[in-house]
Amino acid sequence: MTGSSPALFLPGQVPDRTVWQGWNRWRLTRRGSVPAPLITAEDYARMTPRQRRLHDLHRIATHANLIIQETPMSAFVSWKVRALIEDNAFNHGPDTRPGVMINGGGCQGKTETICEVIASFEDEWLALYAQNPDALPGTLDQHAPVAYVRTPVKATPISTCQRILDFFGEDYKGMRQEDLIRTVKNAIYDHGTKALVLDDITRLKLHREADQDVLDLIRELMSLPVTLILVGVGIPRSGLLRDGRKDPRTGQWLFPPVKDRGKSRNDDAPGQTDLRFDLLDLDRFSYDTPAGIEAWTAHLVGIEQQLRLLHAFDGMLSDGAMPEYLFRRTGGIVGLVKKLVQAGCRHAIETGTERITIDLLDALTLSRADLPDLDPDAGELPDIPTAPAARTNKPARPRNTVFDDRGSPAAESAS
Repeated sequence: MTGSSPALFLPGQVPDRTVWQGWNRWRLTRRGSVPAPLITAEDYARMTPRQRRLHDLHRIATHANLIIQETPMSAFVSWKVRALIEDNAFNHGPDTRPGVMINGGGCQGKTETICEVIASFEDEWLALYAQNPDALPGTLDQHAPVAYVRTPVKATPISTCQRILDFFGEDYKGMRQEDLIRTVKNAIYDHGTKALVLDDITRLKLHREADQDVLDLIRELMSLPVTLILVGVGIPRSGLLRDGRKDPRTGQWLFPPVKDRGKSRNDDAPGQTDLRFDLLDLDRFSYDTPAGIEAWTAHLVGIEQQLRLLHAFDGMLSDGAMPEYLFRRTGGIVGLVKKLVQAGCRHAIETGTERITIDLLDALTLSRADLPDLDPDAGELPDIPTAPAARTNKPARPRNTVFDDRGSPAAESAS
């Protein structure tokens, strides 16, 4: 064995998906991660200390980049969103395009699901139209079939327009609000954009006048030939839509008729919004039906097949008491189970146990510090189940001895 080449797993520059260059780099390389090779414990023992360390780093990189798996919930959302984008993209009429809102709790995979949907759409769209078919002759407008934007904290129409223009790399220095809105509209036309994602949309609380102005801006953008995709936590309770109920048979959200205008300057805003947007839920896993248990177990099988532990085995995460334990520790939230398994893999490598067990995971905790990219004020942080109480009979954690100097081999005795 020669160990892992550093070039296979060095991350390079992390792409910023909120600008076109970063988004395009991520889209083109999102499936390019090379996992560590599967080797036996005997192969590992024959490596030099440096080879073992490089292989360990490659394994850590593999576990840090676990492939996002499709779940029954994300498959339904992906299909609905993809169908809407395609229907709107091929519609050449002047009528308003319907949009979609994706609702779900924190760490339930909303962002990655939607980014994969629009990236796959862009792959196919560019295969059909390598160049922007709507670009003006003689211009150098970059073809950007999709755009991914995060809603600013305490958003205003100005800051929201600036975020959109940042994605396209458009200059907006010194522009007033009406100029910014006009420039956003022109950019969507000029870059041939067919889908625009506004993530973290529930940062809009609608008790501020500026928040309601942003909602007005969003509805104005719906007059353009682009599919608006709004992603957020707790959308039904955010004020973006009227209070509705979920049909248990179809999973569709149903809203009552718009009532008379009240005291708010914009009381009819939610009514107008839910008439133009479909609302889809991206739920967590459940563990209270045979189908839910089967789907959860299949998800764990998909994770364990990606792990690179020397003493791993089929069913390490998916057999016995482990599925129920992992559900208890994570509440069926895909982001939390990923974080817990990643931490477990590192612990297993560093201690030399090289497998994940319930005892090993009992020693690990998840906290809000593990989710630094989520905004607690917008409800993006999920409830993290409490870790089991520490056991007192656990053996001490062994020290990593990979780089210990064991001296030179003893010389052979003279004859």
